[in-house]
Amino acid sequence: MALQYGTTLRNAKMNTINTTLGVTATMKIFSGAVPANCAAADPAGTLATINLPASPFNAAASRAVTKNGTWSTTGSAAGIAASWRVYDSSAVCQMQGNCSTDLVFNNTNIAIGQPIDVTTFTLTSGNA
Repeated sequence: MALQYGTTLRNAKMNTINTTLGVTATMKIFSGAVPANCAAADPAGTLATINLPASPFNAAASRAVTKNGTWSTTGSAAGIAASWRVYDSSAVCQMQGNCSTDLVFNNTNIAIGQPIDVTTFTLTSGNA
């Protein structure tokens, strides 16, 4: 039998994300592929850095959290966004993913000075 958690526990786990990230978390967008894990070196081609809100995610509901507030910046380099990483207040990578399925940008073809907005980002807890 697969491990299963109740909704209350899954919501509580998801709510710890904001605490773990701290109030000065950042997201970097890269042209390089997603690394094997968060402990690996950053991918090549930093395209932009977003300073996230003090609480990047809304409170969990139905075992999921959604982005809180505005996540936006401008491009610092030109390229096609392929991967992203979120770093905690100590600049340690805490999550990463690809730019085609894990979150939604207004445009993944980034130019220098171009506005970049994360329009949709939802994290859902597993083990239902």
